Amino acid sequence: MDRQIANFLVALIFTLAAAFLPLSADAKSMVNRTPSSADVTQAEWNAQQLVAADKSDVIMRDARKLPGLLAQYAFMQLAYDANHERAFQIIFGQYLSWYQTFIGDYPGAAASFSIAQPPQPDDGHSPLAGGYHPEPAADVILRQAKGRKAVFFNEAHSAPITRSLTVQLLSGLRAEGFNYFAAETLYAADSGLQKRGYPIPESGFYINEPIYGEMIRTALKLGFKVIPYDVENAGVGNPRERAGARNLAAIFKHDPDARLVVDAGFAHIQKSGAYLRGRSMAEFFHEISHIDPLCIEQTMMIQHARADQDHPYYLAAIQAANPKVPIVYVAAGDKTWTLKPKKYDMSVIFPASSDNNGRPDWLTLGGLRVAYPITSDLCNKKFPCLIQAFYADETENSVAADRALINVVDPKASIAQRILPDHGNSRSQLFLRPGEYRITATDRNDHRLFSRKITVSSAKSTKSSVDGK
Repeated sequence: MDRQIANFLVALIFTLAAAFLPLSADAKSMVNRTPSSADVTQAEWNAQQLVAADKSDVIMRDARKLPGLLAQYAFMQLAYDANHERAFQIIFGQYLSWYQTFIGDYPGAAASFSIAQPPQPDDGHSPLAGGYHPEPAADVILRQAKGRKAVFFNEAHSAPITRSLTVQLLSGLRAEGFNYFAAETLYAADSGLQKRGYPIPESGFYINEPIYGEMIRTALKLGFKVIPYDVENAGVGNPRERAGARNLAAIFKHDPDARLVVDAGFAHIQKSGAYLRGRSMAEFFHEISHIDPLCIEQTMMIQHARADQDHPYYLAAIQAANPKVPIVYVAAGDKTWTLKPKKYDMSVIFPASSDNNGRPDWLTLGGLRVAYPITSDLCNKKFPCLIQAFYADETENSVAADRALINVVDPKASIAQRILPDHGNSRSQLFLRPGEYRITATDRNDHRLFSRKITVSSAKSTKSSVDGK
């Protein structure tokens, strides 16, 4: 899989370059740490970012040689902490954030990489103007999906909250008749995915993030035909966008009655406008298939790592509606509001997250999952340790249903005071659907510290039995 990962990373690097290399006002607004034009010339900044991208690629390749996600993450974190060059921190911050999502550290991922959403000239009017009112996004999307041939969702790869609503909607979309599900960076090489019924780390690039894994797993269990559509060696810009669109359009050539759900990153799903100096996958798809997809934007109206990175409309909408679930603003005639008119059919506004023992409350996936408390006792006094929950009917190499990192060691303290005062009671929690699981704890060398079988019920009660350490 290393060749496939390398090819996808080339595309990601150049996507990052397109977003962050120019020293324009728009580019500087996307990541707050971008240096001002007084610091370096544009050519110098371009060169620094390309060098940083090469370094980032090498570091991640070296990290992947280590046993286990915890060791890989620790290697990435140390590399990030050791290099304070601005260009490196911006580029490698995204690489690190992917691994932080893999281990379930979603606040950490947001702190490492968060694309700011300032006001821009192509923004529409505020959702609080023009007679719009908030409704639960799930209700609006399912209503507008009726009769459509294709529904496209986008996501921010470092912010898996943007996958959470998609997971929740899959059951309703399947009931509506949708029967194909395609996701960015799934690997065609995993030919056994459909028959196996659950993902493994080799199934795709982002698959090790538990919510992404849950998205694929849910689609399979509901009876969707899950397909890869991305072409890892197609290049960047139009070649990749066109190739992916052709693969999606081919579904309808083979099955004219197909109904398709797609999950893709950022502006791959925009309906019009320049994208990477070319056109988007969704625009090519429309041209090739003559199918107009319902395109749902989920990456802009979210809570960022810092309040000054949030779009002003976001704060206003959250204060006005005080939503507990993702919302969409709707006007008469079922007209939906979007931050980017003509590019997307609607914009989803996600509620602000609440902290729950260090983990965000959106991990309940709208009530599909319940909290299962864990403590540092599982770690057998070896820190940091990674707690993972695997579905009991899946093999050891499946993608975990959820993960949480427990670390009671303060690396800034003296050797004699490394253990934090509350080390005996350090707590976190996993978020799991009702069912049977294996919970494991592993150290940074991927050694098993603990294993337990549990039953999670919807009433949040659990039964467990230790099956070995």
